Amino acid sequence: MSDEAKATGSAPGRTGLRRLVPTWRWALGGAMLLLLLACGVLVAGYLLVSIPPANKAAAAQTNVFLYSDGSQIARDGEINRENIKLAQVPKSVQEAVLAAEDREFYQESAVDPKAMLRAGWNMVTGGGKQSGSTITQQYVKNYYLSQDQTLTRKAKEFFIALKLDNEVSKADILEGYLNTSYFGRNAYGIQAAAQAYYGKDVEELSTAEGAYLAALVNSPNAYDTQAHPENRKRAVARWHYVLDGMLKKNWISRSEREAFKFPEPGRDKPATGLSGQRGYLVEAVKNYLISNDIIDERRLAAGGFRITTTLDPKRQKAMAKAVDKRLMSKLDKDRKVDKYVRAGGTSVDPKTGKIVAMYGGIDYTEQYVNNATRRDYQVGSTFKPFIFTSALQNDAKTQDGRRITAGTIYDGTNKREVVSDGRGTDYAPENEDEKSYGDIPVTQAMNKSVNSVFAQMGVDVGPKKVKRTAIDLGLPEKTPNMPEDGSIALGVATASTTDMAEAYATLANHGKRGHYSLVEKATHGGEVIDLPERDVSEQVERSAADATTAVLRKVVQGGTGTAAQSAGRPAAGKTGTAEEDKAAWFAGYTPELATVISVMGQNSETGVQKPLYGAAGLKRINGGGFPAEIWGDYTKAALKGEPVRDFDLKTGGDADIPGTKPPSSETPSVPPSDGGPTSQPPTTGPTTPPTDPGTPSTPPTEPTDPGTPPTGGLEGGNTEGQNGGDTDGTSGGPGDGGGWQGGNTTGQPATAARFTASGDEREGG
Repeated sequence: MSDEAKATGSAPGRTGLRRLVPTWRWALGGAMLLLLLACGVLVAGYLLVSIPPANKAAAAQTNVFLYSDGSQIARDGEINRENIKLAQVPKSVQEAVLAAEDREFYQESAVDPKAMLRAGWNMVTGGGKQSGSTITQQYVKNYYLSQDQTLTRKAKEFFIALKLDNEVSKADILEGYLNTSYFGRNAYGIQAAAQAYYGKDVEELSTAEGAYLAALVNSPNAYDTQAHPENRKRAVARWHYVLDGMLKKNWISRSEREAFKFPEPGRDKPATGLSGQRGYLVEAVKNYLISNDIIDERRLAAGGFRITTTLDPKRQKAMAKAVDKRLMSKLDKDRKVDKYVRAGGTSVDPKTGKIVAMYGGIDYTEQYVNNATRRDYQVGSTFKPFIFTSALQNDAKTQDGRRITAGTIYDGTNKREVVSDGRGTDYAPENEDEKSYGDIPVTQAMNKSVNSVFAQMGVDVGPKKVKRTAIDLGLPEKTPNMPEDGSIALGVATASTTDMAEAYATLANHGKRGHYSLVEKATHGGEVIDLPERDVSEQVERSAADATTAVLRKVVQGGTGTAAQSAGRPAAGKTGTAEEDKAAWFAGYTPELATVISVMGQNSETGVQKPLYGAAGLKRINGGGFPAEIWGDYTKAALKGEPVRDFDLKTGGDADIPGTKPPSSETPSVPPSDGGPTSQPPTTGPTTPPTDPGTPSTPPTEPTDPGTPPTGGLEGGNTEGQNGGDTDGTSGGPGDGGGWQGGNTTGQPATAARFTASGDEREGG
């Protein structure tokens, strides 16, 4: 120290390099400033960064569609995810995930600064990507942010995790993490993973299986032993790591740990998409939920629903097998008309109103229009039973005042002009093959689908009343092309097989009908969706419904529907054919099932309906052929093992025919091999109704050329020997009773006021 410094008592000045070295005061001050700045940044970041809404991918879920027994139909959606509640995940599976990813989850903070700094340093210095994240941070990344490995995203992740930890419980965070983590095999969330790897719901997972799924979260591709067998050693080691962690945390005992064996996952199956019948079923269920205002369309599209349908997998399989065996196997891909063939079908349990089976087409990815629910093909003569039911329901009378019953005699003369209030109407429908039947009782007119009889009956009852009865039985209020004039009698309405099955189910249920259902249960997370009540009520009088059933039994016993006898059970039904043979129908029922099958013609490229002349190598397709055969095969398989039940009918005498003995068909008669009769041919009755008309006496003549396709359809058999012959012994004449289709060549109904028939007049049954 200098003498001057000593004299003044001041400290010596800092000279040279010493001037550049900060004093401890400056160092402390700088550190405090940096700390304040860091705190300021943290506070500002915490205040400025808000918890965002879920990203689009995280919010997306699949809708899961199930058969009535809980087995899976399909998952619908690009993101294979089904969110679940934490309570649904076994405790041991939760602990396995914690052991794999974050063992101190319930005790630690939402972030791990040291791990984050290490990960950040590695990224900055080129040391590779590293997570360094807690479960909370991983959940934030999965649910709120992107998967980008950037400092900006990491910063947001940090602040959102802190804020989330203060606002949401640990249990909710773990639930969200389990629902958003990716497990490989396109499985997002642990429920989808349980299905993808072990084919079971998460509730059914064992501890060992849960430990394997937990191991996958770190690197799914590296630990999938089926997709990459070479990874098995690594996967087993990771699985042991998880179990060791559980042991260390005392979540499992030593004895349990030693007893576990590596649970080999199942093979990676192709995604359960919408191919085959699945797409048709999913589409039908969606339409059911939306059209009945059960679930909003936008909400359904967002996903997350678990929907248990009423569809029975056994019966679903039986219907598809029957269509393949009886129809599709007969088609030739090199025959042009065979490419037009479509099939649709619906089966309903009359007692419960549940739809138990549907057939939409050969494959949803190839033919995307659902043939079970489409409403663009005429139902033909399958509508005729509704006219008879309406006559009984309304206590209708003929023009000369006779009450209409099964025994009422009508004039079945071909092209007989329909009369209303004593005046002609210029409406003179043509019968099949222009046959004239003379005086014929209603029940035999139903067997033969005599258009002249039902055209007159429709006017006798009143077209508006007929329409009302059809709606009461189950057809939709707005069924397309269901007029309120005389044309309604010959089946110009275009209803679906589902509509018709519901209507015929009401007949099978003695006139009682409630809400028909396609969904048994629907849930969204913990929410149970309200479904419509059944609310069964009598829509038509039991005597009217049962008398119709009695008449339709005769159609199966000896009319155009004899092929349905292959079901081996008491059955009632009606055949039908649309204009120009563009569709053939069989609608029938046993006491247990009401089922409607339709075979349709359509050009896939243009969507135009096409006639089926020559399909499967036959002259024509008719309701008594393929549809009735499919119906018989399906019904036999669907009811296999169930006791044979006969109909319990209370007809009030409306089904009785004077002078005849009702057949006792506990055992169905053997169908004719050539589509011919199973009983003596009828004879022509008197011109005026007798007190006891008995059985008509003169059989109508056979068609001269049954193989030539006429304009209309066919209800009997054909020259190739299909079943379906009438009681008069015809085996394939053109048309089924003929019939008026509407007043022009396009098949549109003629002017209602005069019922003028022109153009193509053969409705064809």
